[in-house]
Amino acid sequence: MTPRAGTMRLACMFSSILLFGAAGLLLFISLQDPTELALQQVPGIKFNIRPQEPHSDLPSGSSQDGDFKAPTERVTRDLPSRAPRGLNLQVSQQPQAHLNVGARLRPRQRRRRLLIKKMPAAAAIPANSSAGTFVRPAPRALDGRWVSLHQSQQERKRVMREACAKYRASSLRRAVTPRHVSRIFVEDRHRVLYCEVPKAGCSNWKRVLMVLAGLASSTTDIQHNTVHYGSALKRLDTFDRQGILHRLSTYTKMLFVREPFERLVSAFRDKFEHPNSYYHPVFGKAILARYRANASREALRTGAGVRFPEFIQYLLDVHRPVGMDIHWDHVSRLCSPCLVDYDFVGKFESMEDDANFFLSLIRAPRNLTFPRFKDRHSQEARTTAQIAHQYFAQLSTLQRQRTYDFYYMDYLMFNYSKPFADLY
Repeated sequence: MTPRAGTMRLACMFSSILLFGAAGLLLFISLQDPTELALQQVPGIKFNIRPQEPHSDLPSGSSQDGDFKAPTERVTRDLPSRAPRGLNLQVSQQPQAHLNVGARLRPRQRRRRLLIKKMPAAAAIPANSSAGTFVRPAPRALDGRWVSLHQSQQERKRVMREACAKYRASSLRRAVTPRHVSRIFVEDRHRVLYCEVPKAGCSNWKRVLMVLAGLASSTTDIQHNTVHYGSALKRLDTFDRQGILHRLSTYTKMLFVREPFERLVSAFRDKFEHPNSYYHPVFGKAILARYRANASREALRTGAGVRFPEFIQYLLDVHRPVGMDIHWDHVSRLCSPCLVDYDFVGKFESMEDDANFFLSLIRAPRNLTFPRFKDRHSQEARTTAQIAHQYFAQLSTLQRQRTYDFYYMDYLMFNYSKPFADLY
């Protein structure tokens, strides 16, 4: 055999080895699940109502100030949603490719994620539920109601996110500080974070949290002063950095809002039309001294008798004689919804349905429902849209417009209609 023929034979053998190696590599890659090679980002609505179980392994810590970043990249939450008690909804048999990602999440991650997805008309028991545990069957008529509540939550989240992206894009990149979570109350047993919005059912929501925490057996047993001036419920800003981050990333975060004009009138009626040892001397005296011509000595001494137009003058004054108060501050400032990714957005106008739906989602005790009683001035009618209109009728068109502008982000973010036809 000539040297030339030997060289050609060696070249052929080497080429054959390379081809077999390449074919084997391609075969190996084709057998791998691409979701294991790269984490897929599933588009859609993030609604992380999570399965709730009492937990005691929580990091504790004292108050610690300082900036920190809230987690912005979360494991995709694509577990099926949990049905409220009393509903027996079947799993859709249509394949959904994006569910493969959630199926391969680590068990601990799966326990923390529960997504209320766009439902084809059915929902499933969470994958981390006990194999032998099923919800009770319920009347067929309730199924549509539950689906409607799911869809309502999805729409509220979508509107809120779009408003944040359009008008508060810079906020999405800001650091969350303890100040941003100072109005958020913590219930560790059911892993709930509740942002307090005054005049939107906050007193009764605190009662519910206290019952969930085992601090009371019934909401009717808890007095007003215990709710607002006791220290039974912890605020999120009292925890250290690790405790805040842990809860923001793993707990179910919720807030309840109210039509801004109605909330404002409700606050005015409560604080200025009834005797009050704080709001009259602190706010009333300053308002009367600045905005009432020829105020009487008695009015200036007590701060009582503030009229609604005078209150609005104070509210709209960029050089207010006294600062803002949580009872009429913007929800967007109280709860920072463009920084904190709330999982549930309830509304005062549909309080009973929304509240009891939320309690079902977190597996609250069956006998716990949202209380319907009026916390203060129980003999007085609740502030309705009609009552709010009567108060705003005392204002000029310009004052109404400026007040609407003041609360514009709340109207936009929570999808409330303009309360007067002449507003723009």
